[in-house]
Amino acid sequence: MLNNGQGASLGVRAGRMPMFMARIYRRLSATGPYFTLLGLVLWVGTWWLLCEVFSVPRFEKMPGPVVVLSELFSPQPFLGVSVFTEEYYAHMWASCRRIFFAFCIATGVGVPLGLFMGWSRKFRDYTFPILEILRPIPILAWVPLAILMFKGFESPVIFLATLASLYVSTLNTLLGVDSIDESYFRAAGCLGSKPHHIFWHVVVPGALPFMFTGLQISIGVAWFSLVAAEMVSGDWGLGYLIVDAYMNNVTVPMVIGMITLGFVGWFTSVLVRIVGDRMMQWRTRALAMENR
Repeated sequence: MLNNGQGASLGVRAGRMPMFMARIYRRLSATGPYFTLLGLVLWVGTWWLLCEVFSVPRFEKMPGPVVVLSELFSPQPFLGVSVFTEEYYAHMWASCRRIFFAFCIATGVGVPLGLFMGWSRKFRDYTFPILEILRPIPILAWVPLAILMFKGFESPVIFLATLASLYVSTLNTLLGVDSIDESYFRAAGCLGSKPHHIFWHVVVPGALPFMFTGLQISIGVAWFSLVAAEMVSGDWGLGYLIVDAYMNNVTVPMVIGMITLGFVGWFTSVLVRIVGDRMMQWRTRALAMENR
């Protein structure tokens, strides 16, 4: 015979099951995942037709999806790179580790920099022109200086990825502060808020939507700048795998590296988006109350 505690526990579990099933049904009935899958199928099908079926000019020398996927999932790959080889994961881990450090540094520096630039007109006058002068310089132009300034292979690559990501994080955060309605500042001032209270309770929450949008763009920028850096200043990584395959005139590992880079980059962007959605639940509720 069940006591009161056990009965209440079973009642809670029974109540949670319909909610769980409702969530599964809602996700299965959503059209977004099916359109995503359809888009991937169309992309792979077009690639297959251009490269392997019709051998269209400009595409006949490219490896098709059948060749690439056969090599990628082969236990004994002819060209040495597949999901069954340690080298494949070593390249992936090297790039992910560098992206993690670069993204953390760029976020830790760029977000506060953008907040203070938007908060203080005087601080913006000092820093914004410097940022605008450095931002148009291509990342590849920094490669020789990065090699001279930093020792080893890791530091120059992380520096170059951080630099590209920093601009995006800073400017999107600055744009978020500029987008805050002046009425919020006036209302906070009329209520007797001190400057640091306005900064923490008005500036930071108001800039969060733009900030997380910038972080999603920032991590993508970090990926393609990292690959460019690994091509000229790396020993491991997906960028190094791509350029090494090109130098050895083998295209299949090059395409494998490109596809892996795309999926890993997409996964990291999704992670940033999930974190942003979790931290922005208050805004979602506010928009729902306004029927927006």
